[in-house]
Amino acid sequence: MKHEERLPIHDPELWERGESVLGADFRAMSARVLEVTALTHRLNALAFDDEEGRAEVLSAILGRPLPSRLTVYPPFYTDHGLNLRLGERVFINQGCTFLDYGGITLGDGVMVGPKATFITMGHPVDPGERRQFLTGAPIVVEENVWIGAGAMILPGVTIGRDSVVAAGAVVADDVPAQALVAGPKAAVVRRW
Repeated sequence: MKHEERLPIHDPELWERGESVLGADFRAMSARVLEVTALTHRLNALAFDDEEGRAEVLSAILGRPLPSRLTVYPPFYTDHGLNLRLGERVFINQGCTFLDYGGITLGDGVMVGPKATFITMGHPVDPGERRQFLTGAPIVVEENVWIGAGAMILPGVTIGRDSVVAAGAVVADDVPAQALVAGPKAAVVRRW
C-alpha cells in the first residue's frame, strides 16, 4: 500500500479494560453503511428492465448523477458509495462488491466481470491493534482495463491503462499499463 490511512474505531484505553467505545468517525461510517445497504437492497430488488428506477437508486448510492453509458447489472454491492467514482462507458457485471470507504476510481471504458471484489479497508495484521482501527488505501483502475470474473483487488492498488486482470486473480500490487496479470498470490509468508 502506498498511502495507508487509519480510522479509529474506539478508545484504545477503554478497549484494554474490555469496553468497546465507538468513535464519531466510525459511527458516521456505520450509519452510511446501513443507509447504503438499504439502497443496494432496493436496487437489487428492482425488475431488471426498470432502467429508470435502477438509475435513480444508483445515483442516490453514488451521491451524484451517473456518468454517460454506465452499465451496472444487479446484484450490486457497496458499503459506502460516495467514494466510488465511475468513468464513462464503465460496465459492471452481476454480483460485484465495492467496499469503497477508502476510495475506488474506475476510469473510462473499464469492464468488470461478475463477482469481482474491490476492497479498500481492512484491519491491521497485529492482533493487538486489530480492533483499534481500520486501515485503508484507495484503488485506482485506469482507462480501458478489463477485470475478470471473481478477481479481487486489494487496498492501495493501481491498475494501469489497457491492462487485463485474469479471472480469479488476487491483485495486491500495482499492475503496469498494458499487462496481463493472473494467478492467486495467497501463500503463508508470516506466522505469529
